[in-house]
Amino acid sequence: MASVRKNTKSKLSSEEKGKAPQPRRYLLCIKNEGYPASLEVRKIYNAVPDAEAGKHGLIRVIDESGEDYLYAREFFIPIALPKAADIALSVLA
Repeated sequence: MASVRKNTKSKLSSEEKGKAPQPRRYLLCIKNEGYPASLEVRKIYNAVPDAEAGKHGLIRVIDESGEDYLYAREFFIPIALPKAADIALSVLA
């Protein structure tokens, strides 16, 4: 798979910065082919909303660099966490 990481950093517009935060969406990494330094298999990642990426089979996540980048959707499965886990993870972010 060709690298999708180049020039995929999001830039929030001033409109987006003023909006109420959306609920967090969590993803479990199930593959990291080509990105072993950026993604850990069996680790939970935060998804960042990106409708345009979804149209291309990609998903934006905050990876090991602490930044958000695009990856193939097939690298992840969405998961639901108990409220206590959601709170604990949001405090760490």
